Amino acid sequence: MRRGRPDPWYARASTGAALDPVLPEPSLAGPLEPGSTGPAAPATGHPNRLRQSLRITADLGGELFAGARRGEAFSFASLLDPKPVVLTRHPEHVRSLFAAPPDVAPSLAGESPVRPILGLSVLTAVGDQHRRRRKLMMPSFHGDAIARYRAEIETATRRHLDRWTTGTPFPLAATTQAITLDVIMSGVFGIDHRAAPEEARLRHVVRQTLRLSVGPLAQLAELLNLDREESVGPQRWIVARLDTAMYAVIAARRAAHEPGARHDILGLLLDVRDEDGAPLSDLELRNELLTLVLAGHETTANSIAWTFERLLRTPAADDRLRDVVRSGEDPDGYLEATITESMRVRPVVPLIGRRVRVPWRLGEVVVPPDSRLLVGILLLHHRDDIYPDPFRFAPERFLGRKPGAHEWLPFGGGTRRCLGAALAMEELRIVVPEIVRRADLVVDDPAPERPVHRNVTMIPGRGGRVRAVALRR
Repeated sequence: MRRGRPDPWYARASTGAALDPVLPEPSLAGPLEPGSTGPAAPATGHPNRLRQSLRITADLGGELFAGARRGEAFSFASLLDPKPVVLTRHPEHVRSLFAAPPDVAPSLAGESPVRPILGLSVLTAVGDQHRRRRKLMMPSFHGDAIARYRAEIETATRRHLDRWTTGTPFPLAATTQAITLDVIMSGVFGIDHRAAPEEARLRHVVRQTLRLSVGPLAQLAELLNLDREESVGPQRWIVARLDTAMYAVIAARRAAHEPGARHDILGLLLDVRDEDGAPLSDLELRNELLTLVLAGHETTANSIAWTFERLLRTPAADDRLRDVVRSGEDPDGYLEATITESMRVRPVVPLIGRRVRVPWRLGEVVVPPDSRLLVGILLLHHRDDIYPDPFRFAPERFLGRKPGAHEWLPFGGGTRRCLGAALAMEELRIVVPEIVRRADLVVDDPAPERPVHRNVTMIPGRGGRVRAVALRR
């Protein structure tokens, strides 16, 4: 069997010496008095904003690891801002940002490249608007709601794995996207996979959109829409198709809605009234629902695909997880450790950020006010002072140990921590072992898959391509 080579693709972009820590004192991180100045973060990359943005779009991981050779914090030119964008990889710097009030260091989500697609929603709103929307959506992701989703996750996983055949390579992400789309459509619209015509059309358009989003045209469209609130160019056509499908679903449900009769997310949102007693508008519903459908399934699907991309190229870990799952005995929590490790080495969202409104100290560096300050999640996850031999896929590093709140950030952190984190983890805990239980998988190419940057996410370049050599029903 072709088990693959374990070396991560990122190892080409860095050496152990390149990421040696240069630890500042914890007290040297956080906001400073207005007017404070200090040394700037060392610059990396190409000084031309367009060229550097193109390089980041083409090879985000390579550019990040190259920048990390300059120190704990570094800056680079970007079309996103006339000022240099500063990036940090230090946990104490992260702690200072997460603890800051939103008015001092608001999230960059409001300036995200997905804003022209999603509009103003719980993902892209900041400050009071974000708090209000998060409070509105929270009941759909608490413990009781997750328990209701569990049956759909199990059913969808079995249904899609039953379609697998042996011998032919296929992208695992295609299956995991189908599973997680079924789950989120069930949670959002209260439907099963046998959708009504409006939901079936929306599902079809979402799948088409995801396929289009990995091509060269999508990267050009992303650059054209940087720092915009509304889409232009090819992206505008894609958004128009999504809107047509989504508004048809909203109209059909409004016409048939009975207050309090349904417990799916759309049903709950249709019951919501603002302080003046007015319901949410179609635009508000569209933004929240589209955010949940796109962000709520695609990131989880790629986390599962990355798990197997790494696992199948690490024979010892693959063998141990298979033994644990098929024996039904996991006293050490190896499944959980495997999921945690895969999200460490391949975080689907590799960067998050804030716009600091005041000067901000990062060790010896001072970031000017009104600058973009990014947290390099990918770099933080590869610090060898926190994770020895960080480029090695080693689930055992998390046996008997939970990662620190500012050291493991696949879901972000602070008040902006991903609303759907609990649902995503539940999906991983069900889908990953079910695949291991049902299938013997191998890779069709032993070389690691190159990560591809898509909007704010990082996905397997070939979709986590695998081949089933044996199946169990």
